[in-house]
Amino acid sequence: MEKLNYEVLEKAGYQGYILKDAPVRVMQFGEGNFLRAFVDYWFDMANERAGWNGKISLVQPIAQGLTDYVNAQEGLYTLYLRGSEGGERVDRKRVISSVKDCLNPYTAEGFAAMLELAKSDTLEYIVSNTTEAGIVYDPETGFNQTPPQSFPGKLTRVLYERFRAGKPGVVVLSCELIDNNGRELKKVVERHIAEWGLGEDFAAWVEKENLFCSTLVDRIVPGRIRDQEELKRLDSLNGYTDPLTDVGEVFGVWYIEGPAELADRLPFKRAGLNVHVVPEVAPYKKRKVRILNGAHTGFVLGAYLAGFDIVRDCMHDTVVRAYMNKMLKEEIIPILPLDREDCEQFAAAVEDRFNNPFVDHQLLSISLNSTSKWRARNMPSLLEYVEKFGKLPVVLTMSLAAYIAFYSDELLRREEDGLIARRAAGNEYKIQDDAFVLDFYFAHRADSIEALVKAVLQNTEFWGQDLTEIAGLEAATVKNLAKIRAEGARAAYESVL
Repeated sequence: MEKLNYEVLEKAGYQGYILKDAPVRVMQFGEGNFLRAFVDYWFDMANERAGWNGKISLVQPIAQGLTDYVNAQEGLYTLYLRGSEGGERVDRKRVISSVKDCLNPYTAEGFAAMLELAKSDTLEYIVSNTTEAGIVYDPETGFNQTPPQSFPGKLTRVLYERFRAGKPGVVVLSCELIDNNGRELKKVVERHIAEWGLGEDFAAWVEKENLFCSTLVDRIVPGRIRDQEELKRLDSLNGYTDPLTDVGEVFGVWYIEGPAELADRLPFKRAGLNVHVVPEVAPYKKRKVRILNGAHTGFVLGAYLAGFDIVRDCMHDTVVRAYMNKMLKEEIIPILPLDREDCEQFAAAVEDRFNNPFVDHQLLSISLNSTSKWRARNMPSLLEYVEKFGKLPVVLTMSLAAYIAFYSDELLRREEDGLIARRAAGNEYKIQDDAFVLDFYFAHRADSIEALVKAVLQNTEFWGQDLTEIAGLEAATVKNLAKIRAEGARAAYESVL
């Protein structure tokens, strides 16, 4: 069977939207699964729905990458968006044609092509997702390297080439998973400009003519279909093979921080897509952390103790699902600084996302480093709820007891990389966290419930403060932990509904 390209796709009788020729409007640093299932999908949809008529040239960000694969397929690849919407199973296939090619700047030809694209009259956007480690200042990066070693170094070189050619600035859309990603990237670029002596005129051009946007991305991208039989079945149905096949969840949203007029400049609003230009992304990140991530950390530890193993099964249990929804709707959403209806729609999407029939998301994988996760995701909601309403939120308070139970019930031994415990179902499981957390719980394994709760809540290394100072929290946690140990986590969850 032949590999995907335009000729093969036509012979296979594909009936979906395809755009073969269009000017390159985007330079994208990164050719991995996430960007292809997220950014390149949005631009592809903009081509179809808004007549954007644009292509993307990918730039391979490290020495090893997918350039040869992308170019062999003329930029085409198959994307499956899979999940649940309104409780219904969804499995959508789309051949993405927004990508033109991929450049490898670690070759002389690819480096020259990257600089040539930098001077293009049609270039409007530069997109990146070079992992959290990508936006860092690297003192070993130099202007004359071919290419500069770091991503900010490459970007500085690209912008300098564009400046020297007398071209207008671009919009930089940073998708790395760090706070203020666009602003942090701009800081490193400005540092390179100063240290490389590229001149005040160039620095002024970068400042005045270019827009560095922080963005918040949200789509789970498993990336590959690992079941070889399933892959063969799909190839047979498609009439071609595709080593670049990508898989993402159905849900996706992109928040871009920028001035209001940027929404009209970007093609997504015209296409009616779930991409939004907002004054700042921080409130939306807070919503994601508190609702999506907070839901995970808030229910999975007790759910695992109750005998569940994957997230989807938790959504099929009336008690666990109701527990999660009460936490979101009654305790977290009321304290968020965003429109309530918008937050409730996001929360409804969370239930669908957790019910994804294509993803077996293991509770134990979510449990990794739950101490710092509970502190970052759930503790702020509990504290703000107490401050706003003058009482404890019953579900979030129970989630703290479930966290303690997960870390302390029937501890068997301390191993180098974790604590081994046993749950009621009879199997052993490994608790993985920072060494000081594991050492603490192992040292307190013989404590009474009262002594353990006091020690945990007073541990300022865990929480950054003494939680026993919150009125009623210590007593409520003792009561909840006792209930979990006596009746099981599911019964304890049901008691707060």
